[in-house]
Amino acid sequence: MNSKYALPKDGGLIADAAFKDLTQRYEKIATQAYESEYEGVQYVADAIVAAIKAHQQEKPFVLGLTTGKTPIGLYRELVKRYQAGEVSFANVAVYSLDEFYPILPTVKQSRNYRIREELLNHIDIRPENINFPDGTLAREELPAFCANYGKEKIDLMIIGVGEQGQIGFNEAGSHAKSNTRLVQLSYKARKAQASGFHGLEHTPKMAITMGINTILGAERIILMAWGEDKATIVNSIVEGEVTDQIPATHLQLHDNIEVVIDEGAASQLTRVQTPWLVGSCQWTPKFTRKAVVWLCGVVNKPILKLTHKDYIENSLGELLEQGRTYDQINIDVFNDLQHTITGWPGGKPNADDSTRPVKSTPFPKNVLIFSPHPDDDVISMGGTFIRLVEQGHNVHVAYETSGNVAVHDDVVLQNIDVAHELGYADDFAKVEQIIKSKKAGEPEPRELLNIKGALRRAEARAAVRSFGLNPDTNAHFLNLPFYETGGIRKSPFTEEDINIVAKLLREVKPHQIYAAGDLSDPHGTHRTCIEIVLEAIEVVKDDEWFKECHLWLYRGAWMEWDLGSVDMAVPLSPTEMIVKRHAIYRHLSQKDIVPFPGDDPREFWQRSEDRTQTTANQYNALGMAEYQAIEVFVKMF
Repeated sequence: MNSKYALPKDGGLIADAAFKDLTQRYEKIATQAYESEYEGVQYVADAIVAAIKAHQQEKPFVLGLTTGKTPIGLYRELVKRYQAGEVSFANVAVYSLDEFYPILPTVKQSRNYRIREELLNHIDIRPENINFPDGTLAREELPAFCANYGKEKIDLMIIGVGEQGQIGFNEAGSHAKSNTRLVQLSYKARKAQASGFHGLEHTPKMAITMGINTILGAERIILMAWGEDKATIVNSIVEGEVTDQIPATHLQLHDNIEVVIDEGAASQLTRVQTPWLVGSCQWTPKFTRKAVVWLCGVVNKPILKLTHKDYIENSLGELLEQGRTYDQINIDVFNDLQHTITGWPGGKPNADDSTRPVKSTPFPKNVLIFSPHPDDDVISMGGTFIRLVEQGHNVHVAYETSGNVAVHDDVVLQNIDVAHELGYADDFAKVEQIIKSKKAGEPEPRELLNIKGALRRAEARAAVRSFGLNPDTNAHFLNLPFYETGGIRKSPFTEEDINIVAKLLREVKPHQIYAAGDLSDPHGTHRTCIEIVLEAIEVVKDDEWFKECHLWLYRGAWMEWDLGSVDMAVPLSPTEMIVKRHAIYRHLSQKDIVPFPGDDPREFWQRSEDRTQTTANQYNALGMAEYQAIEVFVKMF
């Protein structure tokens, strides 16, 4: 995705090259962690370009390539550098890591098609130097083909990793000695690919993949991973034990491998998650809170019951050397965390705001909530949204994308049927024919997408209307162009997307902006949307009104903020939870038969309630007041 989005920093491990071996002592693979995906991509592109230029042999430099979301930003960067004359691929041969079977190379979901579209069609590589597993071969031809594929020594292998540690289509149980072969795809693997094929029934059941031994035969390997959804598996690969159940851990056996990740993917490494275990730290108030919250979890105590012994025995002695006793630290952190809690997310008028997360003035505030899809607003921060409206602020919500591809065809027919029964339309047969005309793997017909987009707009309007917001004046449907591809894979965002958001910012002139600060969205839309918002802010940042503006980040349906980083916590009563739930219910197309639910079987309202109740329980366990639920936010500026 080539994301530049990164969270603000506040304290942490003091970087010292002299102590790198100490601070990274838990890591069994050399690991480069960058602030953003963009910076990581620059590093990998530099490495590839340097390796190609250093190759002086007549024989082509052999580059192994992977597909999926992970390398998209890298391929765009390599194309950019080729077009700028910085590198030639005329003496480069490429080998693709894997391919579905059976599949034609012209099918858009094929690895062959994707790498050509994203990279090979835009550089000067020679056709005879392009090598893919052949998804068109007869079964009896595959053994001989596989025996030869990947035999040529790969100089540099670029790979990504699946969330369960798959490399290529080497899934759990793959042996370290495995070579290129035909594999049966598991149900989980097929389900992960199903959205790209427009349904599990259209997803291939087999694939050809380089084996682990083939991959380990490369002269050099770079594994890339971006986003928090990869954090757990990156931790296993870099710090865990080698096991067939996590195939990527076998990469620890290679002598020349490095892992390149962004801060999201690095978030569970010891040097990031618990840096006090490996080196000296900068102890800011927020970072101190992070450490103390962690300590409470380790010893299973609330903040005010922590003892000197707890700190000493759990590697937090350095914190006690900063000039405060353990009990002073306890009280300071308790007060710091308690001051994040507020029932007035827009600021309480005529109140002392010295310890509140939001200033009391001006009141009322102009508030602009950015929602990547037409339901993220109520799912992720619905209680706060409702509170802002009820407390009299001028609240606007901007739905950045249409969300049209996330509507099941059956839902379309049901709604057309309702219109027919009410006497408003008689187009059921026409729409049914449009649906039947769909081709597997092809973008959906625009006429059908328009209907689906309309359904989602109507649902969003009903949701905000349910708690008193006027959808005619205060709900904005931006339909950002990057999303409108008709399929799961989206286009890169452009100036057109940025200008649409900047225009709305200048119309509303918000004192508060709320946006989804996600790096863990499995489809990447949230990441793209926050990038667009940040780019639009760059456009308007010199406007006079912007001096009083602050950006608050909420999370999507997949993950919540760590309490160590929270700047504002909005508690919800049982009644407010019901109002929020009913607003989520208005998004009927996303209930029960969501086309792309991921691995989590819960409906969105269930995920939302479980998450906010878990957060409330965490506050309670630390010694705070007990609430039904809490929504939390991080302040970016």
